[in-house]
Amino acid sequence: MWFQTEWDGVGIAFTDATEGNLAAHTGDEPEAVTRRRRALETELGLAPVRWVRQVHGTVVHDVTGTHVPRTAPEADAAVSADGTPLGILTADCLPVVLVGERPRAEPVLAVAHAGRKGLLEGVLQRTVAAVRGHGATGIRAWIGPAVCGRCYEVPPEMAAQAQRVLPGIVSTTDRGTPGLDLPGAARTLLGSLDVAVAPEGADRTAWCTLEHTELYSYRRDRTTGRLAGLVWSTAGKDDA
Repeated sequence: MWFQTEWDGVGIAFTDATEGNLAAHTGDEPEAVTRRRRALETELGLAPVRWVRQVHGTVVHDVTGTHVPRTAPEADAAVSADGTPLGILTADCLPVVLVGERPRAEPVLAVAHAGRKGLLEGVLQRTVAAVRGHGATGIRAWIGPAVCGRCYEVPPEMAAQAQRVLPGIVSTTDRGTPGLDLPGAARTLLGSLDVAVAPEGADRTAWCTLEHTELYSYRRDRTTGRLAGLVWSTAGKDDA
């Protein structure tokens, strides 16, 4: 496990290659992926984790009060207001976990997959809005392992376009070429939405998927697995 913590009755975790590939769309046998997911649920003591079929969009799927579907819905974020565990998959893009507090009620949980396209098109804004839509305040976010700004090289025209949409996202890579700092841009964006970003992972080179072989990186390996960002309620587990 790359990172695991508990905050105010909520568990947050980001996996690494130790837990294996958790995505069914990267060439692994589906049965093997299912076994890894079940092993992860057992390790963390979770009910079935709810996943989405990610398409680099901005749709937020609300799982509150719903049954596990036969097929994961197409979305790039999910929210639950009843403690349902959520998972999101990445291999360079940002996995973002959010927790919103509610007085005398379950916290609101959310996960988001924020790559370049989704980040620029507003997936984080929509996810924060979905959390607040359940009456949550005091939202806190954790940004998981992702490619850092000194490694994410992009063409100059792409950098210029991104800068027009999200000022401050452009970086300079170790090679002196234009790049994008997705984690830094996400921190700034979340802060502008009055979301507190947890200090863990602030050193993005230490959490860079491309620089650390124990993390999956599409830019490094092309054919690769996917990490998971997870959030779940821990309330009452010790008494079970």
